Amino acid sequence: MPILTFLFTAQHMPETYILHMALGTSLASIMFTSLSSMRAHNDRGAVEWPIALRIAPGILIGAFTGSCLASQISTRHLKIFFVVFLFYVAYNIVKKVKPAIKKPYSSGGIIGAGALIGAISSLVGIGGGTMSVPFLLRCNASMHSAIGTSSAIGFPIALAGAIGYAINGSNIAVLPPHTLGFIYLPALLFVSIASVTTAPLGAKLAHKLPVSRLKMIFAGMLFIMGIKMMAGLF
Repeated sequence: MPILTFLFTAQHMPETYILHMALGTSLASIMFTSLSSMRAHNDRGAVEWPIALRIAPGILIGAFTGSCLASQISTRHLKIFFVVFLFYVAYNIVKKVKPAIKKPYSSGGIIGAGALIGAISSLVGIGGGTMSVPFLLRCNASMHSAIGTSSAIGFPIALAGAIGYAINGSNIAVLPPHTLGFIYLPALLFVSIASVTTAPLGAKLAHKLPVSRLKMIFAGMLFIMGIKMMAGLF
């Protein structure tokens, strides 16, 4: 999502809605990415479908609500929220914060957690893995199952969020051509092609490469993107 923000800024798109378009386009592309990733993880038996299906209703409600809320928030405040989120996730990765193991949640608890995951994911334009993986670990899933199930959870997040951004941006006249609400279709096409092509490789690497090394690289990227976006606030 930060990359889309930088690209849209470079193309001189309406500054007031650049971040909204980046969020909407990012979530729309995640629909295709998650399907590809989900298939790759499922082939390795790493998707816990009972949990994914139980959490889906909360995910759908939360993601749609989050997209509607984001559409009413200014770009500056969305940037502040996103920068704080980036630093929070990166800090947890660096500090190696491990979620406490708990017994499986009740149906109501899973739906409530899904709504929260969906809402925040929709506000920051991600598939929810940074929150759903720790939650699934708290449900006693293994790391591989948590990652695989998270890929399945990403689809309803992206679907409901993209619909929300498409609807809430449909009546804004200043958006550039080739948009569906806050979804910029040319960027969606190219990002989806690239992500669908590389998603199976990502799933393969997740099962083979040292997790600690990948986490540190990811944390470093988050810190850099957070600092760059924070600099744009001043």
